[in-house]
Amino acid sequence: MTATRAPVHPRSLALLLVLTGVVGWIGAFVLVLDRLHLLENPGASLSCDVNPFISCATVIESPQGSLFGFPNPLIGVAAFVVPVVIGMALLAGARFARWFWTLFALGTFGGWVFVTWLFTQSVFVIGALCPYCLLVWSAMIPLWWGTLSATARAGLLPLPAGVRRAADAVAPYTWAVVVLNYAVIVVAIIATFPALIPTLLA
Repeated sequence: MTATRAPVHPRSLALLLVLTGVVGWIGAFVLVLDRLHLLENPGASLSCDVNPFISCATVIESPQGSLFGFPNPLIGVAAFVVPVVIGMALLAGARFARWFWTLFALGTFGGWVFVTWLFTQSVFVIGALCPYCLLVWSAMIPLWWGTLSATARAGLLPLPAGVRRAADAVAPYTWAVVVLNYAVIVVAIIATFPALIPTLLA
């Protein structure tokens, strides 16, 4: 029988999972509503269509907005429920097998890769920003790095001993990795849209 284990700080991870899951779900749900509104009212302006740089409709209606043939936010509405449920279960004292944490970590990594790709497409290809997409990205980033840090330190992932020791050393600075990830996004946006801030301040 597979033994069940817990992360080093299960309560902290649980709160992170619930918070990021709720924030990500809200962002994805609003995007679904916006997509439905556009289907019912083609060419309509959305509340987040602020200027040429900030336009949800431009991003939502792009080919990248429906990568698998249906609106991407539907994935988020389904997927962000998972960390909320796991977080609530941890708060209730649940423990999960190592294989479960491995699959969850792979899932969050896949989510992080997906939103990173969507970010590059939005900024460098589509040329527009979607505020609710940014909300989803802002949730996915700490969800991935926090999950990786907590599970790697606890030995819940099939990692070499050296990698685990490195995870132990870096874990106290996970917040810095998250901030750095955010910083890369902000710098890329400012560099790509130099007129964005003056436009917002005008």
